Amino acid sequence: MNPALTELGGHVEAALPDHVVAVEQALGELAVHVRRESVVRVLTFLRDDPNCLFKVLVDVCGVDHPDRPARFDVVYNLLSLTQNLRIRVKTTTDEDNPVPSAVPVFSAAGWWEREAWDLFGILFSDHPDLRRILTDYGFEGHPLRKDFPLTGYVEVRYDEEEKRVVYEPVKLVQEFRTFDFVSPWEKMTPELPGDEKATRDAFPDRPVGARPAGRA
Repeated sequence: MNPALTELGGHVEAALPDHVVAVEQALGELAVHVRRESVVRVLTFLRDDPNCLFKVLVDVCGVDHPDRPARFDVVYNLLSLTQNLRIRVKTTTDEDNPVPSAVPVFSAAGWWEREAWDLFGILFSDHPDLRRILTDYGFEGHPLRKDFPLTGYVEVRYDEEEKRVVYEPVKLVQEFRTFDFVSPWEKMTPELPGDEKATRDAFPDRPVGARPAGRA
C-alpha cells in the first residue's frame, strides 16, 4: 500500500462522506467510487482542494458490464502535477440515466464524453455538444458495447455508378467457418506420407514413430 495514496483516499473520503461510496487501492493506484449525481462535486473538490490539486483530466472512458442493471462504469483518470499523484474516479450508470457532464470542471471532458457516448451510448446531461465523434453520421448502435455484433449492421463502399459512398446491409461473402482451435501439429498422424518406405530394418537405431531427419 502506498502511504501517500492511503492518506489521500482517507482525506477525500472524510471531506465528501455523502458523495463517496468507497475508496480502494490496488496495484499501486487509488480509485474513488462516487455516486452518479456527485461526479461534478467530487471532480471540483479534487481539482481545487490544496491537498489534491488534480488539475489535469487525462481521459474519461467507459466499461461495459452487460450482465449488470447499471451496466456501465464511467471512469475519470486525473493527474496532479503538484502532488505527483494520480487518482481514478468511478461511477456507474445504465442506458437511460445520464451522468452529469464534467465539462464545467474540465473543458477537455467534452471530447472524452462524446467518445463515451459514441462508442458505449453513455449519456451525459448538460453536455454542450453531445454527438458522435468517431463513427459516421447515421451510424447504428455503439460499437464498444459487448453485445454489438462483430460484423456491424452496415457496410460502406464507393459506388462507381452513383459516384458516391453508399451504405448497405452487411453481406458476408462466405459462410462463417467452424474452427476447432486445435494446433495442426496435434492433429498430425504419427507418420507422414512416404514414411512407410523407411522400414525399421533400414533404420534400426530410430525409435518407433520417430520421423527421418529433416522432417518437421
